[in-house]
Amino acid sequence: MKKASEEAKKIVAQNRKAQSQYFIEETYEAGIVLQGSEVKAIREGRVSLKDGYAQIENGEVYLLNVHISPYAHGNRFNHDPLRPRKLLLHKREIKKLIGKVQQKGYTLIPLSIYFRQGKAKVELALARGKKVYDRREELKRKALEKEFERDYKIFKF
Repeated sequence: MKKASEEAKKIVAQNRKAQSQYFIEETYEAGIVLQGSEVKAIREGRVSLKDGYAQIENGEVYLLNVHISPYAHGNRFNHDPLRPRKLLLHKREIKKLIGKVQQKGYTLIPLSIYFRQGKAKVELALARGKKVYDRREELKRKALEKEFERDYKIFKF
């Protein structure tokens, strides 16, 4: 039985726009291969997932376009902020992702970076891009829900 402290995860960065720009089908937890200065920069919260995505090359998954700022106290050993980073997944998960990503419209995007038991992890999502009309429908639905809750709150005794 695991303790609550073992399961606790400290979220460092989130991709907030992912929910509005994509339909999220499945999520995966993956480890990241990092350099020492990158780990220190992530602990400081100097990460941007805004334009990030993952790509499968030669049976390995790489995280691209994720900006990890250079560590402030690093010297010549600092890392390149936009370098590709290898993700650690099981082989069966990678094979499953290869089949799904080859389908039209699917992509892999990072949802968040966090620490679990002292190790940096990425929550990776298999997602399908939303069209403009999908986003408009979602905005209308949210507005109607908000209006309904406001009206319900007024009439509630």
